[in-house]
Order: sequence, then structure tokens, then C-alpha cells
Amino acid sequence: MQSFFDNLKYQLEHLPNQPGVYLMKNRKGIILYIGKAIRLTDRVRSYFQKGGTPPAGDHEIKTRSMVSQIASIETMVVGSELEALLLENNLIKKYRPKYNVLLRDDKNYPLLRLPIKDDYPRLQIVRRVQKDGALYFGPYIPSGGLYEMLRLLRKIFPLPNCTIEINGKATRPCIEYEIKRCLAPCTGFQSKEAYGKMIEQVVLFLEGNDNDLIKQLRRQMQKKADLCDFEEAARLRDQIAKIKRALERQRITASNRDDQDVLSLFREGVSSTIVILFVRGGMVLGKKDFFFEDVAELSNDAIVSAFLQQFYDGDKIIPKKVILPIPLLDQKILQQWLSGRRGNAVHLISPSRGESRQLVDLALENAKSSFASRVPTKQAGESVLLKLQALLHLARLPNRIEGYDISNIMGTSAVGSMVVFEGGVAKKSDYRHFKIKTIEGANDFGMMAEMLTRRIASATGGAVREPPLPDLILIDGGKGQISAVRKVLEEAGLGSIDLIGLAKEKNGRPERIFLPDLSEPIILPLGSPATHLLMQVRDEAHRFAITYHRKIRSQKMLRSPLEEIAGIGKKRRLALLIHFGSLAKIREASLDDIERVAAVPKKVARQLFDTLHREG
Repeated sequence: MQSFFDNLKYQLEHLPNQPGVYLMKNRKGIILYIGKAIRLTDRVRSYFQKGGTPPAGDHEIKTRSMVSQIASIETMVVGSELEALLLENNLIKKYRPKYNVLLRDDKNYPLLRLPIKDDYPRLQIVRRVQKDGALYFGPYIPSGGLYEMLRLLRKIFPLPNCTIEINGKATRPCIEYEIKRCLAPCTGFQSKEAYGKMIEQVVLFLEGNDNDLIKQLRRQMQKKADLCDFEEAARLRDQIAKIKRALERQRITASNRDDQDVLSLFREGVSSTIVILFVRGGMVLGKKDFFFEDVAELSNDAIVSAFLQQFYDGDKIIPKKVILPIPLLDQKILQQWLSGRRGNAVHLISPSRGESRQLVDLALENAKSSFASRVPTKQAGESVLLKLQALLHLARLPNRIEGYDISNIMGTSAVGSMVVFEGGVAKKSDYRHFKIKTIEGANDFGMMAEMLTRRIASATGGAVREPPLPDLILIDGGKGQISAVRKVLEEAGLGSIDLIGLAKEKNGRPERIFLPDLSEPIILPLGSPATHLLMQVRDEAHRFAITYHRKIRSQKMLRSPLEEIAGIGKKRRLALLIHFGSLAKIREASLDDIERVAAVPKKVARQLFDTLHREG
């Protein structure tokens, strides 16, 4: 006890008076909190008063519960405050400390990509922004908004919706041309120049520059009318009307057409919700809400600052403006960091009035609504988890449950699945598949052990985006599976994690739970919410494993034997399947039939024919 205190006291007396990052650790060396400072000596000492008690007042972390656990402090000196912010962010992602605000949702949201450097650019749906010279629009949340936007664009602009190469050499247009949904640039009916002008109009529409777009279309309409091309003039007139109707429905009342993300924070009790509205060209493309639990002792500044750092530290579009509900202590350095990530200036604004404040208030109403719908669900989930903990005498509340299952046919194409439930609700972003690599034959116990070994290794190996370890592991099976997994946990020093096996109802026997230290299973009460939750986790793990196993088997069926024959690559394989219709039909074909496929040389056709009949 005294040695820990003396060590901490020595460290506090010898802190560097420079910018950097500090890591607060407990006696086991586990990192409790990571923070940054302009002057490490001032910031770190502010957590302590005489006698080692936490300082009074509102702090950015849960000092009262945390400071009592601190046994050592590690510091890293850097050259500037910006470098400290970058290092802090990377370390938080890597170690995910208990007392830092953590953003669980690190998804990339759907975007529209327009590769304007292509001769005939077409819109694509992507989830990552790359520095490739293309234009990106979005994000569209929920994703249904993206498909609605695509449908709207295709009603207004005759954009090609195919994947064929556009070179103006196609012999005839498809049905899309006949119904006036495409102007057939593939045949040369629409020139490259005309196609380029249409793409310019699409960009104006997606950027919200409707005034410029409508002026441009009106000039074209007048020009066509002057040339007595009344049919084309009428088409342009209808196009203008469609644009006006579309933008009237989607545009919010705002004179400012800048791209901007609008944040608002609502908190009540120990929880809080942040809502972010994505406003592009005066249109709200979507919103996303984030729920944070157990943040009663954190300041609003701490929550919003941590959110900004973690949300924009990925492949996301960063707009010119980010509207905040409050001014931040680190606002200047955060603005500098965001500008560096975007490549040009980003402005963080915390308005007190005007249109921007109205947008913040709109986001706040959404945050209140999201919070109100989330809390009852969360409370109901906690009630079920408490019942489950009492029923099975678990060491901790099973807030995070991971369910595992194996799927194989006599040991072949073996795969495993991991599903995750947090707060009693499925968290599909954390689901994982495993291809079994080291076990051959029908050995479910060994396969389960391999899967858990790989999961634990990735979770404890410092991977940046690896989800945290569970409170409870549920295995589909009985004592054999439990023993295999328990051995893995104990070897990794994780024997304290609760582990159960759930056996299916069979021959009139009800659902049963197997525990590592009990010789007899526990009979689950019928109709209990706790029973229903466990069955839901088990069944979801089974479904996820079966789905993946079928996919792997289907791929193998297509791959064998076609992919194993020298000279048959992706294009020839596709040509064969298009020509014959299926693998079965290829097997039935004669050598002469195969040789008639233009993409397949005679030598390759002979190899294919011999292999199919040898295999078949």
C-alpha cells in the first residue's frame, strides 16, 4: 500500500511542464483514463488534493471513483497541443479505458460517389471516402434515404443504371432508352459532351445549388423552343417542375446553403443522447443518434469534445461547418484538427441565436425524442438482465452477452459465429464470422476452442476497433463445449468471465443451462423473459452460423471445378455460366458445345471437359 502511494507521490512531483498525454493506471497496470494537457504538471496535479482526495467541482472524468484506484501515472511528452490531441485519440481507440467517453458506433455511413474523372461517370453507393478525385455526397441516414435520392435523381435526370462499359459502340440501346430513363450513351445516341453537361446538372442538384441549376435548364429550354424543338423544350420544362417539387419537400427553411453537421445534446439522470443532423445544401439528408450511459459526472464539454474526436476520426465527410450546442474549451484545437483532416477550413460554431440556433434546437427535439424512446427499452432490458443474473448466480450483470455456435457437415467447410447482445438487444455491428482453420474432421469441441482462442487474442492484442470482452459467454451445447471453452478462458487469465451452455429442448426435456462447476443442468422456467433472452441469443448464433456456412458451401460449389482449372478466370467462368445457364448444364455439355463458347480456347475447353467428367 505504502509503496504504491510513494510511487504515485514521486510521479506527481516529477511531472513534465510540457504538452502531452497522461495515462492513469491501477495497481494491475490497467489503464483507467487517458487525457491530454497543454502543461502536464498543472493538469495532472489538478486531480489530487492533499491526502490524495479528488478535487472539488465539476470535472471531465469520474474523479471520485477513479482517483482512489490510481496507482501510477505514465506521461508522454509531445511537441504541441495538436499532437497531444492526435496521440490521445489514438491511445483511447487502442486501449478503450473505462473512464473515457467511448463512441461504440464506428460505422461508415452510406454515401454517393461520382467519379468525375471517368469519361462517363456513374453514381455509386460507397461507405468510405477516398482521396481519389471523385465527388462524395452524403451521408444518407437511414440508408433508405439514399435509395429514395437515387430514385428521385433517375426521375429527373436520364442517368444510366447499368454496369456495362460505355464507349458509344453498343449495337442497340436497352429498354431503359425506350422508356426515356436513359439517353443511351453506350450507343453514341448521347454524346460525351451532352453526358458531361448532364453530370454537371446532377452535381448542382446534389450540392443544393438549385437556383443555378434551374437557370441553366431554363436557358436550355428557351434555346430548344427558339429552334422549334418543342418536344425537348417540354421535357426540360417538366424536369424543372420536378426539381422544384423535390427540393420544396426536402429543403429546410434556411438562407444558408453551406454543408453543415448540427449537434445537440440532451441528458437526464445518468444518461445522455447526442443527435447529429446532416445538412447538405439546405437539405437534411438524415440524422444519427448516439446514446451514452453512466455519464452523470461528466461535463457537457467532455461529452461533446470526445464525440467530435471519435466520430470524425474515420472515413467520413467533414463539412465546412459543424454547429455545436455549446462552446468548447478545446474548440480552437479541435477546429485545427478537423481542418487538417478535411484539407481546408472547418468552422466550429456555437450559436446563441439565428438560423443556426434554430437548427440546434431542431436537433435537440430529436435528441429528446430519441432519449425518451431509448430509456424505457433500456430499463426493460436491465430488468431482464437482473433476473438472469439472479437465476444463474452470475458474478456480474450480463450487460454484454456473446453467443457462439459452430456449423459444418461432417467437419467440412466448418465455420463459427459470434453474435452480441448488449442491454438485452442484438448489436449486429459486433457480429463476427470465423472460418475454422486448425481443426479437421467432426470435432465441435476443438472448433469451439479455436474460435474462442482467436476472439480472445484479437480482443487482448491491442486491436484498435476490436469490441470489448463480454460479461457472459453463451455456448450452444453442453458439458463438452463448456469444458473446451473454459480451458481457453483460464489459459488466457479470463476465468472470471461467466460461461454457460444452453442445450436445446429434446425428447420432451425442456431448455437446460449447463454451468462449469455444476454437475446437473439448471432447468429454465418456461415463459420467463430471461429464458426468452437466452434462447434468442442461442438461436441468433445458430442462424448466423448456418447462413455463413451455406454461403461458403455455395462459393465452393461454384469454385469447384471451374476455378481450379488453369486458363479459366473470372471472365471465362462468367461467359460459361451465361452461355449454359448453370454448372449442371456445363457438366452435361459436350466438348463441341464448350468449344463453341467464344471466350474459351479449345485447349482450355478440353481441360474443362476432362476435369468435369473426371470429377463427375
